[in-house]
Amino acid sequence: MVDRPPSLAARAAALFASSLVVSGTSLLGGCLSRPIEPQDTRTTNTIVERLPQRVDKIDLLLTIDNSTSMKDKQDILQDAVPDLVGRLVNPRCVDPLDPKRSSAPKLPSDPCPSGMEREFLPITDIHIGIISTSIGDHGAGSCPVEGSSETAHFSKNDKGHLVARSDVDDASSNDNDPPTYQGLGFLAWDPEQKLSPAGEAVFDDLAGGGLVPTLKNMVRGVGDRGCGYESQLESWYRFLVDPSPYASIAMEGRTAVLKDVDEDLLAQRRAFLRPDSLLAIIMLSDENDCSIREGGQSYVAAYTRNNWRMFRPRSECAEKGPADACCKSCWEPRGDCPVDPTCGPEGEPARLTEEGEDPYNLRCFDQKRRFGMDLLYTIDRYTKALTEPTVADRDGEIVPNPLFSDLDPTDANNTVRSPDLVFFAGIVGVPWQDIARVNEAGKPDLIAGKDGDGNDVGGFKSASELARPNAGASSTWEIILGDPAKYAPPLDPHMIESPKPRSGENPITGTAIAGPDSPDNANDINGHEWFPDEGFGDLQYACVFPLKTPMEQGDDCNDVVDRKNPLCENRADGTDSPRQVKAKAYPGLRQLQLIRDLGDQGIVGSVCPKQLEDNQKADYGYRPAVGAIIDRLKTKLGGQCLARALTPDENGQVSCLVLEARTVPDGQCRCDEHPARRKVPDQHAVAEREVLQDPISKASGKNCVCEVEQLIDPAELKACQDTAPPAPVEVGGERVNGWCYVDPGIGVGEPEVVAKCPSTERRQVRFTGEGEALPGATQFVICSGDSR
Repeated sequence: MVDRPPSLAARAAALFASSLVVSGTSLLGGCLSRPIEPQDTRTTNTIVERLPQRVDKIDLLLTIDNSTSMKDKQDILQDAVPDLVGRLVNPRCVDPLDPKRSSAPKLPSDPCPSGMEREFLPITDIHIGIISTSIGDHGAGSCPVEGSSETAHFSKNDKGHLVARSDVDDASSNDNDPPTYQGLGFLAWDPEQKLSPAGEAVFDDLAGGGLVPTLKNMVRGVGDRGCGYESQLESWYRFLVDPSPYASIAMEGRTAVLKDVDEDLLAQRRAFLRPDSLLAIIMLSDENDCSIREGGQSYVAAYTRNNWRMFRPRSECAEKGPADACCKSCWEPRGDCPVDPTCGPEGEPARLTEEGEDPYNLRCFDQKRRFGMDLLYTIDRYTKALTEPTVADRDGEIVPNPLFSDLDPTDANNTVRSPDLVFFAGIVGVPWQDIARVNEAGKPDLIAGKDGDGNDVGGFKSASELARPNAGASSTWEIILGDPAKYAPPLDPHMIESPKPRSGENPITGTAIAGPDSPDNANDINGHEWFPDEGFGDLQYACVFPLKTPMEQGDDCNDVVDRKNPLCENRADGTDSPRQVKAKAYPGLRQLQLIRDLGDQGIVGSVCPKQLEDNQKADYGYRPAVGAIIDRLKTKLGGQCLARALTPDENGQVSCLVLEARTVPDGQCRCDEHPARRKVPDQHAVAEREVLQDPISKASGKNCVCEVEQLIDPAELKACQDTAPPAPVEVGGERVNGWCYVDPGIGVGEPEVVAKCPSTERRQVRFTGEGEALPGATQFVICSGDSR
């Protein structure tokens, strides 16, 4: 199984009374290895689980790589915008019991055909923003924003701010052109005109106006003039999470010092990020992440002035590998390590040479082995940012995580999102063949590939499918990622970062790596290997794809040296011509590591599309990636599904409580004022305290806990478990108020009730009538654990 972060509830519980047994994991992490058995609910052995929140708004952040070679991918992304946004504002009609049967209604208000229903209710409140991956050179001076340098450009440092421009070559357009919601830098979808002031109500007027044309314009405006040391992960971290993003960075001697706080960024964050929204971060990039640590001397990874070269690593890095304790830079004190003659005399550490050892373009590649040190932020920084209630600020102090905080306590919205409402999707450098579902013949197939239930739905694999054994490997992750913690490379040689030609074959397709002298289409994944510039100034490709419109003077094909580049059209004599006919992507290993570590909250797509010829097909462009994203989001938009299995008694009831935490301004907790609720019984005082100590409860100032009553009347219980939505749950024409447990897999309730849940989560604590969560409330299920 893939290691996944424990839930917030589980972490919090560890801090409290040892009499509590908290073995829950959040809905990030799949099912228990055993069901929860019914016990006497007076026992103090309890299992606490935060229930999923219902979602009626989405904050969508597009993180777009704006370095050289990204324009072709941005063009494909802007073609995918109608699919992405359209699937949210106008969900498909589906047959709950037949995933292959669906239809696309023309309008959100159109009824579904008989026997079908919407995947989820149309979303009528969406914030959509864009940031680029360029946040500067961290003090190195290699990515100038202004000045006489030919490389200077304002988009070299977008500072983690929202980007709303229509022309990357016009600095004056870098400020809400095209226009954004109230000039705040993002778009607001508001068809019901409920926002104040109102947002966008037109999807596409077919004349260049409305949400879709504006967003497509913004995607194109990101451009490809950004800093080559792109920070794919740190860019969104700075905008969404960094508690004190710096306003500027200054060199004090040889140390980069972070100055002041970027109040403009914090204002953008407060306006864009609602505390109770579903947050989806969608990243587009064709290179591996290069998030260099801010401050100190890590900036040397991007330092290129005066022909400066990195210090040589100790010999152990090559001889024993980067995991060896003595694999470190000759720049560092040697400590208990033996004297290394390759490091030079004491006090004068040797440097790498220009010829083939330290090309500037590869400063973020294989740092530990090549330099003896890692100068990038660890992936753990980003995993914690998306899952934990606290983060460290720039001074190392532990502070509340903005993602799970109320950024504007002065308004009426004090609900705080839970971690299961944060998703990260990466459309990155990985062959589509590696992550596609496979068809009946075992071949990758984006149209007829089978999902985990055997349905031929096509598309990319889900998190649970990626974690299953595949092609002789323990999981698909072993094939595309390997084990970064042990410096074990991926099993697919196409995913190995290397400046030199590689060998081997893809374990899934059997496609063999083709040498540099092979024909251009010898390998249908990446063409063939090639010879980068002298000094290995580039890496081999993970995948390539044909350009819709070839470039007569392509950026990758304008060198007089014949490098056997598979992107370039061959001349009659077999040499490269300047005409570029294909686009490329490098292995996106750090992004993939984050996606893996996020479990069900991570979504992966390939930046190399299968085809760009027929836009009516399901495998066109980034449509499979959009489908994977929507398939995961809709599990939260369509209902409240449970990863955890409960065990009901013969009457269909479970030995669990549902407690609801909310904030009451006067501090007076009145449970009997609301139907289907009562004061928490004294014997459950420990569980009540546990709920109030939950990080989400604390972050949102919850001070009132009530019990939501489980249905006990047989007729009401049966109606709750058997009535398929959207029909109201009624008995004798009267609404039923309360909750029940539905799990058709063990004969409790009808399959239609939970048909929209993922195949591994087709169970539900179902609320009906007045049992639904009160505005601003968070609900918890507390079940008795094994006490004997």
